[in-house]
Amino acid sequence: MSDGNGVNNQARLLQILLAPHVSEKTNRLAERHNQVVFKVLRDATKPEIKGAVETLFNVKVKGVTVLNVKGKRKRFGAMQGRRSDWKKAYVSLEAGHEIDFVVAE
Repeated sequence: MSDGNGVNNQARLLQILLAPHVSEKTNRLAERHNQVVFKVLRDATKPEIKGAVETLFNVKVKGVTVLNVKGKRKRFGAMQGRRSDWKKAYVSLEAGHEIDFVVAE
């Protein structure tokens, strides 16, 4: 993965996080347990996710929990299809650190 000088590793960390996952459940987690949820690459590891969050958002991460989300089966008339599987990461932040995804204009 890395060539020893950290250049490949740094580039990989910038690609790990795909998007924040925002829902009512994730808002509750953020308020009560200081956790944020991200959609991440399917081959991302916990240490990579931790490094990516700490690098991009300048926060201290307490722990990372990941789970694989199975894609739903969908029908379009007679056609059947399936959405892609994806990976979700629950990132616990240290006390006093937070990430705010709301951008005020």
